[in-house]
Amino acid sequence: MKKLGDLIMILDLHRQGLKVAAIARQVGIDRKTVRKYIARGIEVPSYGPRQPRDRLLDPWMDYLKARLEAYPGLSARRLLREICERGYTGGYSTVRDTVRTLRPAGGGGAFAVRFETPPGQQAQVDFAQFRVRFTSSPDSVQIVWLFSMVLGFSRLIWGRFARRQTMQTVLACHRAAFEAIGGVPREILYDRMKTAVLGEDEDGRVVYNRTLGEFAHHYGFLPKACRAYRPETKGKVERPFRYIREDFFLGGTFRDLDDLNLQFGNWLGNVANPRVHASTDRVVNEAFAEERPTLQTLPLIPFGAVLKLERRISHEGMVSVGGNYYSVPDATRRRVVEVHSLADEIQIFEDNRLIARHPLLEGRRQRSLLEGHRRQYRPKEENPIPHGFTGEQVTRRSLDFYAAVGQQLAASGATA
Repeated sequence: MKKLGDLIMILDLHRQGLKVAAIARQVGIDRKTVRKYIARGIEVPSYGPRQPRDRLLDPWMDYLKARLEAYPGLSARRLLREICERGYTGGYSTVRDTVRTLRPAGGGGAFAVRFETPPGQQAQVDFAQFRVRFTSSPDSVQIVWLFSMVLGFSRLIWGRFARRQTMQTVLACHRAAFEAIGGVPREILYDRMKTAVLGEDEDGRVVYNRTLGEFAHHYGFLPKACRAYRPETKGKVERPFRYIREDFFLGGTFRDLDDLNLQFGNWLGNVANPRVHASTDRVVNEAFAEERPTLQTLPLIPFGAVLKLERRISHEGMVSVGGNYYSVPDATRRRVVEVHSLADEIQIFEDNRLIARHPLLEGRRQRSLLEGHRRQYRPKEENPIPHGFTGEQVTRRSLDFYAAVGQQLAASGATA
């Protein structure tokens, strides 16, 4: 086969009108060869099929396909950890590129402008709904709510799963988050959830829940609501929900709510907060070490009562608060008592006197019966037995004793 340059020359000379003999003399090849290449023209070289090469990821392809088929939202980072535990020694980029080909790409939306805040300035808070089938009750799917707080500067995540999205849950989670991070940010950004924002007044100003306002004043932070219909303004806490769902929750097995929170806490401590954050390009825990000294100090006294309610005592000596039941002492005289619902406990008052303190129950239809609230009735003594008419006491004797007496009486009667 002639070189590509010779072929191009033959065809070019032919287009210029030269005869085959003249082309053959100029190029230095046989006229039959010239005619053959003029008739054939330039062809694209053809190559045989390449033999496929073994890739480092090949032994785990079936596993990746099965996991993504069952849980399409699993992150490449999560899958990388799983196959590394099974012996994979390759890099992240290979897994990431492969995962992209194994699942369809999601639809895109409008780009949002990212903004940063100085250390200690802002945290973002929100709830997200999760559906879970606990192994302790596998016959039902239950709804749980994830409360998440993300610090704006360091991107540190703190969170807790709860049964309900109530004001008590909101405040208890705030307190636990503040205690965990060792301080309070100067402002907290909220979505327009009902436990935080009631709406807007006639002038368009945000009206916050009064209890949340009192709580914020006590801890010294400013509550702020994100713009209506613009959840992307709270992206620092919205995006972690997707990260949590894909990297922690999907494909997990949880015994109950306590086990779910235990595993979630371990994941935060070992995976989420030690990672290099994609936006800041910094290790989250290292950035938090810089942010922590700038947080406001915690108040010496925790926040007080949340709600004051009147509740009627049931015939079982219980009061109902938030769908759960709490006991009162048997000595309680009034049928209606005052209940103070705090962030983490229930206090019951009779005539302004505290008669019971219960830890706040999660879920619904739970019962809290405190020790000492029910009288312990003692069984009657066997000896002596009080006589019903004379007030005298009769000693209990065996039947053999009475049989012997009867025999003696019968014998004495016979002799008489």
